[in-house]
Amino acid sequence: MIVTTKNLKLNYGTQRALEDVSFSVEQGELFGILGPNGSGKSTMFRVLATIEEPQAGTATISGLDVVSQAQQVRRLIGVVFQSQSLDKYLTVEENLSSQGHLFGLSGASLKERITRLLDRLQLTDRRSSILKTLSGGMKRRVEIAKALLHDPKVLLMDEPTTGLDPVARMELWKYVDELRRETGVTVIVTTHLLDEAERASRLMLMHMGISVLQGTPAQLKSSIPGDVVLIESDDPEALRQGVFLHFDKQKCTVVDHHVRTIVENGPNFVTQVAAAFPQAVRGISYHKPTLEDVFLKETGARL
Repeated sequence: MIVTTKNLKLNYGTQRALEDVSFSVEQGELFGILGPNGSGKSTMFRVLATIEEPQAGTATISGLDVVSQAQQVRRLIGVVFQSQSLDKYLTVEENLSSQGHLFGLSGASLKERITRLLDRLQLTDRRSSILKTLSGGMKRRVEIAKALLHDPKVLLMDEPTTGLDPVARMELWKYVDELRRETGVTVIVTTHLLDEAERASRLMLMHMGISVLQGTPAQLKSSIPGDVVLIESDDPEALRQGVFLHFDKQKCTVVDHHVRTIVENGPNFVTQVAAAFPQAVRGISYHKPTLEDVFLKETGARL
C-alpha cells in the first residue's frame, strides 16, 4: 500500500474533525473520499498533505510518516487545492518554472518537464499566456501540471472541479484518467459529487469525521438489496404509516416530502402501492441504489 492511515483523530477545540479514521490506498488507484461539507474529508486531505497534524493515529505515504518525515513526504506528493494557488499575473510557463525552482529544478531538465506536462495536458499553445486570461478549466489543468512537475508518486486533489462548468469538469477527469494510465500516479480526491465518486477505484464515505463505509462503488451500492421506491404525497407521514400497516410493516422513511422505502421488486411494489392508495399518491418511481442511497442508509443524512 502506498498510502496508509490508522486510527487518525483530530479535533478543533470541541469540534470533531476526524475520529478513528483508517484506510489504505494501492499504487495507481483513484481513491475517492466522499462526503458533504463538514464531513472531515478536507481535513483528511490536509493531514495527507502535511498541512495538519493529527492528535492521534498515524498516516504514511510510501512508508514515510506525514508528521515526523513531512519534508520527505512533500517530495512524494503533488497537491491540487480547492482554491487557486497560481499567480494570475504570470504566464503559464512562469508559474510552472517558479514551482520547479522550489523543488530544486532548473535549466534544461526543468524546461523538458514543463514541455512534457504542457503537451500531456494539452496546454502547449498556452505556454506564454497570462494565467488570468485562461478559462477555469485551463487554470485547473495548469494547477495539475504544477502538482505533477516534480514527478510525485501521489496526487492529492481537494474538490478539484469546484467552480467548473460541466464541460470543463468532464475534460478535467479525462486528463486525470489519462495521467493515471500513462504514469501510474496514485490519485486521492475529495468530493461531494456522485458522478465524480463513481469514477473512483474505491471509495470511503465520510460523515461527521467518521469513516462510514469503504469499497468499490459497485460494492457500496450492492449493500442495498433491491430497488429504492419514492412516493410523492401531500401528506407523506400519513402515507408512510399507511404503507407500513398495509404491507406487513414495510419499513419506510419520509425524505424531502417523499415516502422512501427499499423493496426486492420495485415494479411490482409500485403497482401495489398505486392501487392501494390511489388518492394519496401523487407520483411514484423506483430506481436501482445509488451512492446517495447508500450514504442516506448509513448516516440518515443526504449528500
